[in-house]
Amino acid sequence: MSRITLGQYYPANTLLHRLDPRVKLLAVVVFVTTLLFVSQWLGLAIAAVGLSLTIYFSRVPLGFLFRGLRMIFFVVGFAMLLNIFLTPGENVLFSIGFIHITTEGIYRAFLMASRLVLLVVGSSLLTLTTSPIKLTDGIEALLRPTPLPAHDIAIMMTIALRMIPTLAEETDKIMKAQKARGADFGGGPIKRVRAFLPIMVPLFVSAFKRADELATAMEARCYRGGEGRTKLSPLRMQPTDWAVLVIAVVFCAGLLLTRFV
Repeated sequence: MSRITLGQYYPANTLLHRLDPRVKLLAVVVFVTTLLFVSQWLGLAIAAVGLSLTIYFSRVPLGFLFRGLRMIFFVVGFAMLLNIFLTPGENVLFSIGFIHITTEGIYRAFLMASRLVLLVVGSSLLTLTTSPIKLTDGIEALLRPTPLPAHDIAIMMTIALRMIPTLAEETDKIMKAQKARGADFGGGPIKRVRAFLPIMVPLFVSAFKRADELATAMEARCYRGGEGRTKLSPLRMQPTDWAVLVIAVVFCAGLLLTRFV
């Protein structure tokens, strides 16, 4: 559980950390959307190079960034199996009954796995390089022109992201306490599921308790929503922000062009 990096912030004094949160949010949305349409290895390779350069300039340690990938290995493996066994093709490599493994299926499976890894790493960079306060301000600023309750949505999303590492830490503490009392989390899948059931009850109790304490703290500070609130540090786009946004859009446009190569 301590390997979860989603929702954590890694403080540093880099260009990526100083960027306007709206630029980073738009860049991540455009990057993720573009990856969904990239269907060639050339496009994914270019995306990986661009993401590697972004990681280098962010100064986020690779070990800290990639340790969160362990949590999605099951999802990646499941997606690969679905593509291997359910993708039809002409070049059949192995066949038993209704199960057919084709070259096209293997190709699509590794393509899907690479895409998922790039999606997770790119999304993780957003929270690792943006503080929760700036992330809230950025989401609110982007949603303000819409009829949606911008401030309420922004504060809910930020609190949800911030609670992920908190709940992971709480789960780790509960598991260590259960192990100290003789609990065994090893064995087969069914035994592990049964062993985790006693953890869920105190975890949910702790989550509701934290939510109640947070609500009480916000009310004690006279929080009444976004109406009439002012900003200590209003967001202002700088020339560097516009330049990075243009570079991100041009880069993603180039990724889309790889579909026609």
